[in-house]
Amino acid sequence: MTETLADTAAGPLEHPMPRAAGCPFDPPPALQALQADRPISRVRIWDGTSPWLITRHDHLRTLLGDPRVSADPTRPGYPHRTAGMKASDQARQTFLTMDDPEHARLRRMVTAPFAVKKVEALRPSVQKIVDDLIDGMLAGPKPVDLVEAFALPVPSLVICELLGVPYEDHDLFQRNTKVVVRRTSTSEEVLAAQRELADYLDDLLTVKRARPADDLLSVLATERVATGEMTQRHAAETGVLLLAAGHETTANMIALGTLALLRNPDQLALLRDAEDPKTVAGAVEELLRYLNITHSGRRRVALEDIEVGGEVIRAGDGIIFANDIANRDPEAFPEPDRLDITRDARRHVAFGYGVHQCLGQPLARLELQVVYSTLYSRIPTLALATGFDEVEFKHDGIVYGVYELPVTW
Repeated sequence: MTETLADTAAGPLEHPMPRAAGCPFDPPPALQALQADRPISRVRIWDGTSPWLITRHDHLRTLLGDPRVSADPTRPGYPHRTAGMKASDQARQTFLTMDDPEHARLRRMVTAPFAVKKVEALRPSVQKIVDDLIDGMLAGPKPVDLVEAFALPVPSLVICELLGVPYEDHDLFQRNTKVVVRRTSTSEEVLAAQRELADYLDDLLTVKRARPADDLLSVLATERVATGEMTQRHAAETGVLLLAAGHETTANMIALGTLALLRNPDQLALLRDAEDPKTVAGAVEELLRYLNITHSGRRRVALEDIEVGGEVIRAGDGIIFANDIANRDPEAFPEPDRLDITRDARRHVAFGYGVHQCLGQPLARLELQVVYSTLYSRIPTLALATGFDEVEFKHDGIVYGVYELPVTW
């Protein structure tokens, strides 16, 4: 810890920071050191700029709820994740990267299907998807890659059904999404991938406008595009956001959560034997807190001077919110580095905080509840089919997870 902080005296630490060898579930040690001694500090990112890094839970919630903090990536000073993401952010905007009131206006157009009651009505359908995929695994050869056989198909099938996207096209959207979320992708690669996705959904919206069905793309085509509230291209870009976010994040959470539970057999046993849905729901919240797959931080820029934690963030300064270490803040969660599915973890910031809090969180929670309450009870002897040190983690990804997870039973 002393060496890490000595480095900051010579200049800002480079961000993102490496995790400790053999500790793939934990945030980088340098983040822990900063949280303890310099919770609001400058870091240096890929383009040479030095935005502020926010590491404490209370500071993060305070600033993400502050209207003087902007999510608009076209503003000077915004700390883009990569060169590829900068090109993407400046080429297109969705409600996710807008400020109110335009953010609220556009977000309302797609909110209804993600309301808690609407999502809860999907539980039987999600349960059938999960059971069918487990049936397929049990009937086939083993070992099996849990990512390809289960973790990726579950949310892909669900979001396809909700949006009205044919699942047989999943190779197209999964392939392009992988390019978008890879840190090493060039600007040209990211823009090409997003263009292919947007063109695909643009064509699909044309079909939906002529032959609407009971899905979100049909609603956008007939109630938003047809009335002039939204251009068809903007509707397609919104569809890209929902389609990509709707499968990539949850797929990684399913696989990484399974691996974390396999490494904590006492917690896996508690979850596998749980009969109370509240226990399962609590386990989902704790795994979201503990794992933090959005490990590159949420990005914002200050619109005015803001004083917080003894520091003054000036107008135009970029801000990175390190939700991974904020969810390990001992002031918010006692013994934060311990996975404990019985703890009350509901105040975690895995889905962000404030007006830009993740739209799809009710759906993600439902999917994870069904998966975690079903997979381990139906396959109680589930085990890694390889050494833990052979599992390859997505250190190069904007979304964290594992590339493959060989399992057997």
